[in-house]
Amino acid sequence: MFKALYVEKTESGQRVTLRELAEADLPEGDVTIRVQWSSLNYKDALALTGKGPIIRNWPMVPGIDLAGRVEASAHPAVPVGQDVIVTGHGLGESRWGGFAQLARVPGLWAVPQPLGLNGRQVMALGTAGFTAMLCVQALQREGVEPASGPVLVTGASGGVGNVAIMLLSRLGYQVVAVTGRLEEQPYLHSLGAAEVLPRAHFTTPSRPLEKARWAGAVDVVGGQVLASVCASMRPQGVVTACGLAGGMDFPATVAPFILRGVTLVGIDSVQCPRRERQDAWARLAELIPPRQLDDMVREIDLAEAPQAADMLLAGHVRGRLVVRIP
Repeated sequence: MFKALYVEKTESGQRVTLRELAEADLPEGDVTIRVQWSSLNYKDALALTGKGPIIRNWPMVPGIDLAGRVEASAHPAVPVGQDVIVTGHGLGESRWGGFAQLARVPGLWAVPQPLGLNGRQVMALGTAGFTAMLCVQALQREGVEPASGPVLVTGASGGVGNVAIMLLSRLGYQVVAVTGRLEEQPYLHSLGAAEVLPRAHFTTPSRPLEKARWAGAVDVVGGQVLASVCASMRPQGVVTACGLAGGMDFPATVAPFILRGVTLVGIDSVQCPRRERQDAWARLAELIPPRQLDDMVREIDLAEAPQAADMLLAGHVRGRLVVRIP
């Protein structure tokens, strides 16, 4: 038997309980993992509260990422005893996820934990940090260098934004953070932001082209914010889009793309190939000092996750929440 957060569909919506399940209840897969840590992401909060259509199969054990040790394996690339990470692939959405003491997944989903980071530190980064690294790698791949000009990071007070600021700053970029919580300015400066702008500058409809300011951008928000960011990019600027906290719509024009040569790069952290995952985690381990993670992390127990989900959606969470699995 093992403990798990269990989400069931009801006539009035859904019910979340902490219950004991049998190992036989686990889905099919060739690797069984003793989960030690998970994290609470925006998607997890939507799944736990029912405020977004995240869960696609019912009942569900949520948790879109996990770190733990392999207990059983029929896959040659994943030995018993190896410490691994699993993120994406529909974990916690269409397949039982990380808010449980045990998880079973296809072997190719499991990536070895990078040298230099333990399970808690890996989940302090989690899907948010992994996504931020993919964004930064995309900017570099598209030719955005520190000398190109300032790089904008929206949703700066959240997990992706926090790690993106840390990464870009360590790589020598001038980082401008955008947040709706200006009281977080000292914290964002401590992560490496050179300047902090209010989100309100980007939430009103923009002209097709605004003053060209940014060489690159990491956008976590979507909606009008993403449209405004695109309109204010420098010629040949690059925007990476990885979130939709501000909405699915994109009320932009083609002007930035055909008159300034702006590139919009979509970041898919869910179906990212295994080799790219390993490369991203290796870079995270190289660039982020483990001690710096402690300043942006708060631990919660598995039973606290539903309440913490409400706080996250209300904008009352700074940085990252790691979930301790007993």
